[in-house]
Amino acid sequence: MRVLIADDQELMRVGFRMILEAQPDITVVADVADGRAAVEAARRLRPDVCVLDIRMPGLDGLQVTRLLAGPDVADPVAVVVITMFDDDEYVDTALQYGARGFLLKDCGPALLVEAVRAAVRGDALVAPQVTVRLLRHFRDRPQVRATAPVEALTDRESDVVRAVARGLTNQEIAGELFVAVSTVKTHLAAAQAKLGVRNRVEVASWAWRAGLVDA
Repeated sequence: MRVLIADDQELMRVGFRMILEAQPDITVVADVADGRAAVEAARRLRPDVCVLDIRMPGLDGLQVTRLLAGPDVADPVAVVVITMFDDDEYVDTALQYGARGFLLKDCGPALLVEAVRAAVRGDALVAPQVTVRLLRHFRDRPQVRATAPVEALTDRESDVVRAVARGLTNQEIAGELFVAVSTVKTHLAAAQAKLGVRNRVEVASWAWRAGLVDA
């Protein structure tokens, strides 16, 4: 797995590189200090995943996410956004621009590695601390309320969507609902199709906006 890191703090870049390159299956192909360099390097090197800080000079992480993973990008790159609690207002925009995961800067090595691997799989990972605070933030914003699904979700699909919005993995959802992991994946895929979303982060976003999850 080839990863690009973009963060204007050198200490963070060095730390992320050390964590990721300690894994036998991950190589950091570049680390850059600003958004413009991130876009150039990503387009030139075509990494599997870009780990982006939101606050960077030149182009911020949101703009970079839009250029690399947005809905109009023909060949998008997977993006994991690194955020802080005071970045609440940016999360919805990052989702719209195609971000596949959210982590806090103090997330710890294991979660960073798992977020990268999840992004490569086409899955998504949201740090548990981020899930409630950040996803609830845009549930409460009336200008970004959820649109109705093209077809009503079944009861079991709704259960899976709620669990995703709480930050549970497929394995955890399977244990909670007493079903196989493959069954969870089937329900999640059906829900995504009905909601018109691309990944589980967008599923979680929709669930919070629609009020399916208690605050």
